[in-house]
Amino acid sequence: MLTIYFSGTGNTKYIAELFSQNMDINCLSIEEEFNFSDKLNAHDTIVFCYPIYGSRVPRIMREFVTKHMSAIIGKKIIILVTQMMFSGDGARVFTDMFSDGSIDVIYAEHFNMPNNICNFPLLKKPSDKKMQKCFNKVNVKMEQVCQNIKDGIVIKRGFSQFSQALGYIQGKSWQGDSKKNDDFQCKVTIEQKAKSGVKINEDCTVCNLCIYTCPTGNLESIQNEIKQKGNCTVCYRCVNRCPRKAITVMMFHRKPKWQYEGIQYFKS
Repeated sequence: MLTIYFSGTGNTKYIAELFSQNMDINCLSIEEEFNFSDKLNAHDTIVFCYPIYGSRVPRIMREFVTKHMSAIIGKKIIILVTQMMFSGDGARVFTDMFSDGSIDVIYAEHFNMPNNICNFPLLKKPSDKKMQKCFNKVNVKMEQVCQNIKDGIVIKRGFSQFSQALGYIQGKSWQGDSKKNDDFQCKVTIEQKAKSGVKINEDCTVCNLCIYTCPTGNLESIQNEIKQKGNCTVCYRCVNRCPRKAITVMMFHRKPKWQYEGIQYFKS
């Protein structure tokens, strides 16, 4: 068994590492430099962990899967996803990238995690109390998930008709049809618009931290200014890490009043 994950601001990293520690298996970020085809071919069961964006798999993870499709087909798959609230079929939608029967999903689970969208007025900074509560719930839930898998119990969260209906309503505007190749998607989806939705305000000091931390290499310094390349995956990492709070993404361009450090840094 091998865990593969993408994490924007740390929530999914925490889940991936916690699961891997409990199951005593290797855990790799898709941002690391590995021959992933060899890694995937060497394991019978692959655990995919990702945050849910608009009830959909993040574009960066979809691109990873597409690149390594031949090494994933035929495998047993476990899907562990993070969400802020109820995302519908955020785990199930992973299977839309594959033809029927080409993978065998043996477990799927959603984990509620703290909000990391730090510049949307309706979404507030998680308090220490809420972080602690989430931390405790996640640890207990993960123990049960791992025990279920060890006992051969199959649970597929998000695979019900109700979950799929809710996911479709939320996901249609975000990505479009989750079963179609991105090259043929409507260019007016939120995800497509967000690719070029990064804005840098006048507080930027061109420290280049955002360039080094961007998972898609979307940012670069040109003539002492940070410019985008139209490849934002909306992970919110740059927004939360910028020391000057000078970056916003997507359609939310209100300057952050706070920044999310990630549950892996929370100790109490």
